Amino acid sequence: MTAKDKTAQTDLLISIARKHLFIETLEERKSDSLDFHDVSVWGIQAALEAAYAAGLAAAKR
Repeated sequence: MTAKDKTAQTDLLISIARKHLFIETLEERKSDSLDFHDVSVWGIQAALEAAYAAGLAAAKR
């Protein structure tokens, strides 16, 4: 995986986390209140579906 691909993957994961899980960053911030989140099961399902769809789209390219 190239650096460009890795950056694109990271950006996609951050986008999914923000849109579906309402998590602003995936960076570790060394604080339980910032690093652990209460997330609904439907939010997790939506995030997993978005990640799966992105994987299918990438495989088709």
